[in-house]
Amino acid sequence: MSRNPFETALNTLHSAGEAGGIDLKVIELLSKPKRIMEFTIPMRMDNGEVEIFTAYRVHCNDALGPVKDGTRFMPNLTLDEVKALALWMTIKHAVGGIPAGGGKGGIIVDPNKLSNWELERLSRAFMRKLPIKGAWVDVPGADIGTSTQTQAWMLDEYEEIMGFHSPAAVNDKPAAVNGTVGSWEATGLGVFYVAMEAFKDAGLDVGCTVAVQGFGQVGGTTARLLFDKGFKVVAVSDINGGIYSKDGINIAKLEEYVIETGSVAKFPGTKAISNEEVLELKVDVLIPAAVQSVINEENADKIAAKLILEAANGPITTAAETVLLNRNIQIVPDVVTNVGGAIVCHFERIQGLTDDYWDMDKVKEKLKERMMKAYQETKAVTDEKGTSMRVAAWINALQKVSAAIKIRGWV
Repeated sequence: MSRNPFETALNTLHSAGEAGGIDLKVIELLSKPKRIMEFTIPMRMDNGEVEIFTAYRVHCNDALGPVKDGTRFMPNLTLDEVKALALWMTIKHAVGGIPAGGGKGGIIVDPNKLSNWELERLSRAFMRKLPIKGAWVDVPGADIGTSTQTQAWMLDEYEEIMGFHSPAAVNDKPAAVNGTVGSWEATGLGVFYVAMEAFKDAGLDVGCTVAVQGFGQVGGTTARLLFDKGFKVVAVSDINGGIYSKDGINIAKLEEYVIETGSVAKFPGTKAISNEEVLELKVDVLIPAAVQSVINEENADKIAAKLILEAANGPITTAAETVLLNRNIQIVPDVVTNVGGAIVCHFERIQGLTDDYWDMDKVKEKLKERMMKAYQETKAVTDEKGTSMRVAAWINALQKVSAAIKIRGWV
């Protein structure tokens, strides 16, 4: 079975379309991105040599509004990955009640091998060469390999080109340049809000065991919030591998350790395990918060968690999900669990367009409200249709997108 993320996304699209009785022409339209942009960025490096980088930007569908979000700087980035992410973002925005379509992009590059000056030049060049951009068309946000700093550079470059300020043209920028508070922790906080509801529905109490694969912006935030609430986080991992302690890991101290060392590896009082072993631990809850397709046909039968919360995009392949559901392992899908980042990006755009900036309490209140609505809508469709939560979430989203497509006269 394929682990191609775009094929995984298309499989879900067709399954949900059939289960939800969605017009086949709508499904056909969504299966092909509205725009695919591939462009090159020649750039002089610090050593004087010129390197040529390949960049992508994909617009899946904009029936609900302008496309947004993430931009990945990754050495192994592929066009199919970007196409899948754009489709997932289209669905995710609809699930979250956001008037926007799905966009995704990035550059094939290892940002860790760039100097700070090279990273700045490349970030600015991406925005400069991006064919279509702007607050009412395409709003790039951050993702793997990018940050608030890269987004600040992109915004500055866009405003230099246009000759006027336009804070809503780029997402995930710092509050100092008209971003929003709460942006950094938004996705992890959203995962936490969904986790509280999902734990309740699954009959899991404080003290249940949790494993988090990925200790970056999303996984680290989620792990800390669960730890603070009293849940026992027994394993976490990053790119260098995982750590395990049956008595639970002090996530607050681990955060300090990672700031000092740059990795969770060799954290005192823990046992070293692999990323694969983190996924296969016998725990109550597994939270994959790294990259796509980590749970696949090769390891699906080894997953021992009772409940999986997808904090990453597409961490479970179609074939693996069939195995997991047949084993009665509950899955809360990515388009619900990690929609918090997209929701706060929506808040950021609202603030940029209105020049009215919110405090953290307001961001958290409105984020929780949106997350709960997305989760409850998905649960309602799950019960009504008798489907998995993933198919239910997609049906809910497709009904909204389909209505917009039809009223526009596209099909």
